[in-house]
Amino acid sequence: MTGAAPDVLTTRALNRALLERQLLLRRVPSPAAETVERLVGMQAQVPTDPYVGLWSRLEGFQPAELEGLVRGREAVRGPLMRTTLHLVSARDFLALRPVMQPVLERGFMAGSPFGRRLAGMDLEALLAYGRELVEGRPRTTAELGVLLQERWPDRDAQSLSYAVRYLVPVIQVPPRGLWETSSQATWTTAESWLGRPLSADPSPETVVFRYLAAFGPASVMDVQAWSWLTRLGSVVERLRPRLRIFRDEAGKELFDLPDAPRPDPETPAPVRFLPQFDNLVLSHADRARVVRDDFRRRLLGDANQTFGSVLVDGFMAATWRLARTAGANGSATLRVTPLEPLGKRNVAAVEAEGIQLLTLLAPGGGDVQILPVEA
Repeated sequence: MTGAAPDVLTTRALNRALLERQLLLRRVPSPAAETVERLVGMQAQVPTDPYVGLWSRLEGFQPAELEGLVRGREAVRGPLMRTTLHLVSARDFLALRPVMQPVLERGFMAGSPFGRRLAGMDLEALLAYGRELVEGRPRTTAELGVLLQERWPDRDAQSLSYAVRYLVPVIQVPPRGLWETSSQATWTTAESWLGRPLSADPSPETVVFRYLAAFGPASVMDVQAWSWLTRLGSVVERLRPRLRIFRDEAGKELFDLPDAPRPDPETPAPVRFLPQFDNLVLSHADRARVVRDDFRRRLLGDANQTFGSVLVDGFMAATWRLARTAGANGSATLRVTPLEPLGKRNVAAVEAEGIQLLTLLAPGGGDVQILPVEA
């Protein structure tokens, strides 16, 4: 009704809405290409992470399916949201990269030392020459830096090459990003690799809609935490008549697509293993819908961040790492460290799902080890 107070969504209701949109309430028989677009990309600093993320979401997923998309130039890996490497569809990269240009410019100039080291340079000339070099053939960051420094010998080679990585729409080319075969990261421009131009009409409104479909209901600050775009309040205000409004238990205003799924908060959620940097746990300013604040603070103290997440009843309840012994016949152990006591039933479910994950990560076999609760 007009003037009625917005519905209040509990943390558990937000959790189940997020899990439904992230395909984590049940595995679905969906193509990998369609899923990557539904998720608005997958964070991919670790090249194999998207494979694990898709395995956790898709029925019968095989790495060869995603490898085929990367080899066939239907999916690419490049800097996007939060300046981090994301695996996205080719058409999403062409659409999203211009929207994220301010994020990458700010990351280069203010969020890194590289911009300061190049103060006073003619950046247009630098980027034009850098583009020419990587379009001639894909190049590593180090190789690019050496070549750029030949033209600008009084400048730092690393800063020169990172200017190109941040400010030119570049992507990493295979075999980097494949499942079993990889290489050093080599870069070229998206336009030369895909044979198509970037979108000439970048639309933050479309990006907000895409975000809500994958991560909503959410606040303006949540969208900004996912993207690192700023001043989205005015964008959301323009969209307000087309959105449904909620509040969380603290009274914060949340926005959502009117017909987006919001399951019953008591919908069962299976155990799921997520890779190190899955966007499920990184894409909200308020992450309480996925991980308790005390757990999050504890995990932030691990500077290495070499763990994946284990969801139990929809919330992060443990971390996991894969340990391998050396040698051709070395064994693999999936080490799970609970953040709180799991209980016998959940331990059995974690072990069962872990064994299934080992069929992906260690086809030669391995075992699951549940360690003591993390202090």
